[in-house]
Amino acid sequence: MQAITTPLLPALLQTRLLTLSGIDIAIIALYFVAVLGIGFYLKRFTKTGEDFFLAGREMTAWIAGLSFLAANLGSLELMGWAASAYQYGILATHWYWIGAIPAMLFLALVMIPFYYISKTHSVPGYLQLRYGEPARAFSAISFGFMTVLMSGINMYSMAIVMKVVLGWDIHLSIWVSSITVALYVGLGGLLSAIFNEVLQFVLIWLGALLISIIGLIETGGWSGMVARIHANFPNQDYTHAWRTLGSFADNPMGINWVGIVFGLGAVISMGYWTTDFLVVQRVISAKDLRSAKLAPIIGAAFKMCVPFIVILPGLLGLALLDTPGHHFLMGETEAVATGGHSYNEVLPLMLARYCGPGLLGLGVTALIAGFMSGMAGNVSAFATVWTYDIYRAMFKKSATDAHYVSVGRWCTILGVLISIGAAYLVMQFASIMDYVQALFSFFIAPLFGTVLLGMLWKRASPAGGFWGLFAGTMSSIAMWAWVKADPAALQYVALSSKARDMAENMYRALWSAVICVAVTVIVSLLTKPKPESELTGLVMGCTEIPGEGHLPLYQRPVFWAGAVGAAFLAVNIIFW
Repeated sequence: MQAITTPLLPALLQTRLLTLSGIDIAIIALYFVAVLGIGFYLKRFTKTGEDFFLAGREMTAWIAGLSFLAANLGSLELMGWAASAYQYGILATHWYWIGAIPAMLFLALVMIPFYYISKTHSVPGYLQLRYGEPARAFSAISFGFMTVLMSGINMYSMAIVMKVVLGWDIHLSIWVSSITVALYVGLGGLLSAIFNEVLQFVLIWLGALLISIIGLIETGGWSGMVARIHANFPNQDYTHAWRTLGSFADNPMGINWVGIVFGLGAVISMGYWTTDFLVVQRVISAKDLRSAKLAPIIGAAFKMCVPFIVILPGLLGLALLDTPGHHFLMGETEAVATGGHSYNEVLPLMLARYCGPGLLGLGVTALIAGFMSGMAGNVSAFATVWTYDIYRAMFKKSATDAHYVSVGRWCTILGVLISIGAAYLVMQFASIMDYVQALFSFFIAPLFGTVLLGMLWKRASPAGGFWGLFAGTMSSIAMWAWVKADPAALQYVALSSKARDMAENMYRALWSAVICVAVTVIVSLLTKPKPESELTGLVMGCTEIPGEGHLPLYQRPVFWAGAVGAAFLAVNIIFW
């Protein structure tokens, strides 16, 4: 990510691309009425802290699984990865396949039993049980900081869409959508967020799939689209996922397979999908352990299909918007300077290309739904972590359950207000997705090492857990600052001077996780661990995990994890 001195607002002052008809406005208005109605209806079912923060732990595997995925499928995802696909080609699918599927299956089969059996309300809550108060406090503050920044980015992304596509005032877009999220999450808590996320999941697919289907028809199918991309850029391979990763110089991202497999697959994705409370919160709301294990597996099956609505529009942009040797879209800095369109506008431009009255309303509603989903997920997670892991732990340990529910509702409003401030802050930066991945490398990558060692190694001590997490986080931030201060340092952090921002993020995440694990192990060996009697329900070898051998094979989570794993290998081979 590179800071720029001129805000992005001038790029948003272009003539709007589309005009809504009466039916389009009616579809969008109906959506806002529906989400608010859900919030008011579900308020009656959120009386206790368990109801408000964990939906009463009564969600089925399908509801929890779809919500698990939808919490990640926000407007940031829709716009940002469509932009990345236009910039980097099919390499962007790695964030959906190797950057998601193995981690989701690992969460389901290895880590969920410990989260669920320990009855924790949050990931920082697990760290408190496993390592003690210092590790929980550091994690909670870091996570709270990250969630409101992520929520602000979602808000800003949606404002860009509304401004560029419809000509709406950017400030009006931010405030109207934010107030709507504050109302329905504040009223119904996680229960309201989950049911709205399932509704939003359906709307996102209905709206976004239109672009992919009509675009493939125009290009003559997949082979026709690939032929057009090759004709436009004969010297650059945008359509193969693995065969260009043997060298840093052979692909648009400037990365090799080591960064993808270890930086993304083994660290960032594992960290995000297994320790980011935004998504883990949805899974531990399931009604029983089997449902909690099935939820990420169901989410993984759908996750493999998401590139068809997120990555494909970016590839279609390379085929249909570009001409031989020339990119129609450009980076944010160049777009601001020239008044042109940036990478982040590829999805709105494709929407403008294909959608008329009715279809346009559905498409815009899908983008709004994506924004609501992403922001609501961050806000509900922020409210839970702030209430349980900061307010209750540090300020008021023995209040009534009703008091904590009230604090949670006020924290929801507070989270929205801070997110609005973050949205205005993001206006000063370029490259949204690079910014997001940088945040993950700071806070998520080292957290994964801390949690994983805590679950699998009885010898990990409270001091080791805290200092490992602290060292991993600080080292990641220090590496980022080092490269910004001295660009020549890129060759040491990312192993190549040709690496782009995304590649740097992958390697920085890898090094921060390695540092976290090394420090945790060394400090743990030098300090006293917790007695095994205090590790029941928290660590492998000290926890009795219920078996599923009495169930038919097709009802066991491990069977469906194997099926999803086989499909994952198949898609990587097909698009090799």
